[in-house]
Amino acid sequence: MTDRHPLDLPELRPLWSAVHGRLSTGRPVSRVRSGPLDEAGREALADLLGLDRLPGAEPTIPLAGLDRAVLDACGRPVRDVVTAILGPIHDRAAERHHRTGQREALWAWLAGHEVVTVQPALLDWVGHLRAGGLVDGSPERTRGLIAAALTVLAALPAGGEPLPVLAARLLDGDSHALDDGTRLSSLVLRALAVLYGTDMPETAEGRRALWSRAGVADDELSATVLAVGLRPGGEGPVAEISRICAGAGHPVSLTLAQLRSPGEFTGPTGPVHITENPSVLALSLRRFGPHCPPLVCTSGWPNTAVIHLLRRLADDGASLRYHGDFDGEGVRIAAHVMAKTGAAPWRMAADDYRAAVPRVPSGPDPGRLTPAPWDRRLVDSMAELRVAVVEEVVADLLLGDLTIYQGS
Repeated sequence: MTDRHPLDLPELRPLWSAVHGRLSTGRPVSRVRSGPLDEAGREALADLLGLDRLPGAEPTIPLAGLDRAVLDACGRPVRDVVTAILGPIHDRAAERHHRTGQREALWAWLAGHEVVTVQPALLDWVGHLRAGGLVDGSPERTRGLIAAALTVLAALPAGGEPLPVLAARLLDGDSHALDDGTRLSSLVLRALAVLYGTDMPETAEGRRALWSRAGVADDELSATVLAVGLRPGGEGPVAEISRICAGAGHPVSLTLAQLRSPGEFTGPTGPVHITENPSVLALSLRRFGPHCPPLVCTSGWPNTAVIHLLRRLADDGASLRYHGDFDGEGVRIAAHVMAKTGAAPWRMAADDYRAAVPRVPSGPDPGRLTPAPWDRRLVDSMAELRVAVVEEVVADLLLGDLTIYQGS
């Protein structure tokens, strides 16, 4: 059993607590206010300091004088004495600075993460998380939770897996990690709501709908992708259907179920152009008919079938080129498609936007703007001109680009 320090007297405990607290601030200390001291405490303090009268109940004591008195009494400075009596003296200022540094490093890591940088709309999500503070006040726990959310977001849109299956596959076999009401589920849904420009769902039905939009538990028959001019190789049913439709100058609508089991299928190795709006496909068919070059439509935000087909085409050697609307939503969709499929921009630069604006000088406002990773100047131009340019306005330019690929 450790011997008790000779100055560890009950009547002096308020004094040692006050000194310990002031030294633990990490700031310079010249005086310490102690108390309240009872009669015995005042007498003990007077004896320690060598006073000829009792101090008040809450005296203010010069630290230098107290240090000399303690040295005379036991041969150790006051810092050593309060450490022996009450435990280590902390540096709360340094600890606060360290915690601040940890927090700033956490948010910088998140803002610079690849999942965020390729879809800058998620910076709004980063801002929301930062405003909400740390999970249980811990940078480590917060980083772990966010890292799990980023793992899920990187895998979306999913391939139609049920939510527990997706969770088990991505999150160390924990099929309940994304259960409704968990912190992680809410974190991912918040990111999806920001990405899609919707409100955070408040009902279980709304949350299921948002998961479905991200390809979780998609209906394999209702998730479809529209394409024209698609002439894949192979004798599988999907390849044959696509070639028949292309040869007849018709569009083909492929379900997720078909794309998952296409049979023998080899995609084209040349360019495959992608549009956001089905009207551009209709105009292409009207112009090129059975000679229409390969064109795939996302129909707004792409579902699982769209991403599945585009990834398959890219894996088979096709070079993907994407065009969409010049408005806030269109830029976010474009960033999403490029991030998920490796597509390159097609007439989606700031110069393309500026050249198109005179066609609709009184066009609608582009709405909420987020950065375009492929051209940082684009959002600045849109913020300056505040005019949305939909694909149909520049359809003649797009069709002109396709002319050299007709019949391919």
